[in-house]
Amino acid sequence: WQHGAAEDARQEAGRARQANDAVAEVLAAPDAKVSTTRLEGGAVGTVVVSSSLDRAVFAASGMAPPPAGKVYQLWYDDGGTMRSAGLMDPGATAEATLLEGPVRQASGVGVTVEPAGGSPSPTSDPVAVLALPRA
Repeated sequence: WQHGAAEDARQEAGRARQANDAVAEVLAAPDAKVSTTRLEGGAVGTVVVSSSLDRAVFAASGMAPPPAGKVYQLWYDDGGTMRSAGLMDPGATAEATLLEGPVRQASGVGVTVEPAGGSPSPTSDPVAVLALPRA
């Protein structure tokens, strides 16, 4: 069992390293554009978009953890249609999160509180909505 646990830990560390590398790539992109907005409860949300990479990163500071059994889910706003962009790590509300999927022509990013595991579409009003920066 120790070998299996060690292998699981190695794989998890590898995934975390890849995610960190992808976040760093977006943040360092020559065409990276930044938008910052004050959120509910005094938190601050920031979105960084790289059009050349077609990727975005969301970061929040001062954001309260989600309620028990809930998660923060990120969404792209595609002309009023919300497209899931992944889940925030509930214990990492002050860390940068690489949004899943391409930015494409999304006009903004929303954050909702969803049941653990996320939802196919938003089930609550957004706690944050940020306009995506454009060139």
